[in-house]
Amino acid sequence: MKKLGYLFLLLLFICFLTACGSDEKDATQSKEESNTGKEEANVTIEDAFGEQTLKETPKNIVVLEWSYAEDLLALGIQPAGVADLDGFNKWVNIDKKFDESVEDVGTRQEPNLEAISRLNPDLIIGVKFRHEQYLDSLKDIAPVVTFAPYGDEAVKNHYENMIKEFKTVAKIVDQDAKAEEALRNLDEVIESEKKRVEEANLAGEKYIATQAFTAQNTPTLRLFTDNSMVAQIMNNLGFKNAYESDKVEPYGYSEVTVEALQNFQEENMQFLYIVQEDDNIFKNQLKGNPVWENLSFVQAGNTHSLPGDTWTFGGVLSAEVLTKQLVDAMVNE
Repeated sequence: MKKLGYLFLLLLFICFLTACGSDEKDATQSKEESNTGKEEANVTIEDAFGEQTLKETPKNIVVLEWSYAEDLLALGIQPAGVADLDGFNKWVNIDKKFDESVEDVGTRQEPNLEAISRLNPDLIIGVKFRHEQYLDSLKDIAPVVTFAPYGDEAVKNHYENMIKEFKTVAKIVDQDAKAEEALRNLDEVIESEKKRVEEANLAGEKYIATQAFTAQNTPTLRLFTDNSMVAQIMNNLGFKNAYESDKVEPYGYSEVTVEALQNFQEENMQFLYIVQEDDNIFKNQLKGNPVWENLSFVQAGNTHSLPGDTWTFGGVLSAEVLTKQLVDAMVNE
């Protein structure tokens, strides 16, 4: 009987060890599966400094440049912080807005590192031309993705680069489907506005587009070049840019004075301009100026004003607004 008792206890002990080993194995396997899941969620993208791999989808994002904050809004995401929040609300004229939880984190040129750190972000989005000098300090706070919207390749076509960067932001936050939907909406807006242009018999017309202001007491015009957002949208709408630069302008425009406009005297030339009401050079400095008054498009009444808050350097949502503003200026006047 004693032998049977010892045998029974031995069997119980063996079963206990087997169960423990099984539990340990299951726990190890579960942990490995969990780690594998995280690795499968890794996202690798190209930014201004090469490949960047993000181990998890970021949820708490600080954005130091407006166009990428706009990208998040287009994807249905509220950032934790945005640089120069008041400036964004003033100039980026889109329907989607930040909610009250979004914090200001300094200026775009000089982000407030303490304010950023307090938000405990899991990602910071910046741009090379503004934030390279802060990169090490930013990386001490959170992973950083740095775009180069004025890099050698990007400046060849600001519109295409805007779309490329938007898709990258969508990939980072795992919202590829929403990005495709937003891009389809933009295409639909362009097609709809293009029909308005055709119905107004303006398709194929040549134009000059400018943002005008006073600089050092001199009326100054930024003529948008073919690589700009404005020119690319106008091209999609069926217009032809009359202004050709002999070089690729990094910001998508050349700065000239009114005398340069004398080179554009073709029949039916259209002139679009953005000015601030308190600095309208066409009503103030150039009124009565023979160089301005004798231009063919001025005499023909083919000058078209856009709202002062027209934003020409934005993302997908701004591109929709800009498309409508350009056509409204041409068709409604």
